[in-house]
Amino acid sequence: MGPNASGKSNLFDVFRFLRDVCKPQGGGLQKAIADRGGIPKLRCLHARRPPEVRIEVHLSDNSDDLEPKWKYILSFMPEGKGAQRTLIKSEEIWLRGNIIKQRPTQDDEKDTIRLTQTLLEQIQVNAEFREIFEFFSETTYLHLVPQLLKYGDIIGGRLLEDDPFGQGFLERLAKTPTRVRDSRLRKIEMALTLAVPQFKQLRFVKDDITGRPHLEALYTHHRPNAGWQREEHFSDGTLRLLGLFWSLLDGNSLLLLEEPELSLNDAIVKEIPVILQKIQKDKKRRRQLIISTHSEVLLSNLGIDARGILVLEPGVEGTKVRQINTEEKNAIECGLSIAEVVLPKTRPEKAEQLGLWE
Repeated sequence: MGPNASGKSNLFDVFRFLRDVCKPQGGGLQKAIADRGGIPKLRCLHARRPPEVRIEVHLSDNSDDLEPKWKYILSFMPEGKGAQRTLIKSEEIWLRGNIIKQRPTQDDEKDTIRLTQTLLEQIQVNAEFREIFEFFSETTYLHLVPQLLKYGDIIGGRLLEDDPFGQGFLERLAKTPTRVRDSRLRKIEMALTLAVPQFKQLRFVKDDITGRPHLEALYTHHRPNAGWQREEHFSDGTLRLLGLFWSLLDGNSLLLLEEPELSLNDAIVKEIPVILQKIQKDKKRRRQLIISTHSEVLLSNLGIDARGILVLEPGVEGTKVRQINTEEKNAIECGLSIAEVVLPKTRPEKAEQLGLWE
């Protein structure tokens, strides 16, 4: 949670960056940096010299663990001379409080080019800590834009790598084994019958002429011969729900959801925490979710565990991220919602003056 431009998307991009570093094909540290415009675009605009970027991630099997199972630290900066390469300044891997890898090593100092690659991206050396590699590489980011899905054929253009906006969503469904796809679509169909008025049935088909994949829906209130409707006739909210449900069922690693409340009716938005919890319980292995939101309705759900709330507070030296404090915790334990206790603190100080703007 946080006001606009406080860094919520940047926080998500830390995990996307680590995913890009770990890509087995077409990834790595140098490409992940280059794809973001280089170090000058990657660094915080508040940052002072030296131009170092540092990431530290703790990974645990349980949020209540006193000590993380894994700790990964990576810092890098421009070489500052010659080829102007980006070099690793430090890389550390910890397992249950014991450091198992630390760089730079003597070999790194002798051969500086080694410092252009992380240990994570080197398959031949990451076997000892491949659990971290797999966690980062399987991270999923979703901010489905319904228009890209509806008008994909018309818009055309290059499909972004990892398809964060859902442009290749139907192709992803087509590549899923039939039995798995049908099972997931049946679960999604049941959810949509509760969320979308008059929704009756959902199916996956391929066009007889073009061979392109499509989703089709049947509604109970349509005239008898109206037939099935394809995704270009779905509402924006229906498409966003489809993308959300599919992403929850597809995979076990970290899932980043940016403002899942967009295009949805408030009654549905309020139930999003319950929906997420329900789907998680039905899976053999739960996946961790990180959600950014401005929604008062979503945060009004009293079932949200306040321990999972992170508040972004921008200041003159950049944004700090904090958990809820003792005062807020006590208020929530007394029956107030996150929306009532914490959301007002993310409100821009001069928001009311927008009404006076000319």
